[in-house]
Amino acid sequence: MKMLSSNDWITRFLATDPPRSKSLVMTIFGDAIAPHGARLWLGSLIELVAPMGVTDRLVRTSVFRLAQEGWLVANREGRRSSYALLPEARPRFERANRRIYAPPGLDWDGRWTVVMAPNGSIDAALRAAVRKELEWEGYAMLAPGLLTHPAADAATLAEILERVKGSGRIFVCSAAELPGAGSRPLGELVQEAWDLSGVVANYRRFIAEFTPLLDLLRAEPQLANQDAFVVRSLLIHAYRRVQLHDPMLPLALLPQPWPGSEAYALAQAIYRLTWEAAEAHLMVVLRREDADAPDADGGFYERFGGLR
Repeated sequence: MKMLSSNDWITRFLATDPPRSKSLVMTIFGDAIAPHGARLWLGSLIELVAPMGVTDRLVRTSVFRLAQEGWLVANREGRRSSYALLPEARPRFERANRRIYAPPGLDWDGRWTVVMAPNGSIDAALRAAVRKELEWEGYAMLAPGLLTHPAADAATLAEILERVKGSGRIFVCSAAELPGAGSRPLGELVQEAWDLSGVVANYRRFIAEFTPLLDLLRAEPQLANQDAFVVRSLLIHAYRRVQLHDPMLPLALLPQPWPGSEAYALAQAIYRLTWEAAEAHLMVVLRREDADAPDADGGFYERFGGLR
């Protein structure tokens, strides 16, 4: 019986779970383009995603829609177009990158961030915007106008409130259990406020899909550079999809063993095996149209605990 290869895995993955073109372009910008100046020519993007089954037409439609949605900005020079991350969108990419490449379950000091907007204190549009943004960040809504998270980042919260024009209009405080009050342990709130069943299932699916790939990569010689870029991109695309629905709660509050920890270790191992060859392919493609395309910035090499 013929043994499967990494190329077989790629072919099967693309046939059974092909990435949506707009979402894949977002992944490519966040994982590959942002560290290299956050800008590339349209032709380079088309070349990068073609091996993943994304056509020229789908790329053009995707970047057009992402520009309309405020993620990218287009520039024309003669008959060529380039696309870059909008400065206003970069903080959101940076937050996503912190989620993806940093280990889960940072040390927890036992305190919770509570965001309060009582009825009548803000209008319905602002209330909806705050809820949408904070739920994306993993906050749970305990009651109308009351959201909480046990491991919230203060700088991220401030950036969100500034962006939705909620700064100075919403109450924010830090809270902890009150000793001697006879209350239930606050940790039990996780079971009632967050439904983690879907997150657990998605992590387990990711582990089942990508563990065979790791075994193949460890058993085979070095992947071709283009194939390494495809693997790295599909890996981050799949891992990002799972993480977008993970509220990123402290490990101390999560059921054990938490599959997010295993998924992170798996993504880390595959990324470390493919990043260098993937970068070689990326730079050849970028510099074919832009000889001055910069090398990756220093932050790139800090991903997954360090790539050097």
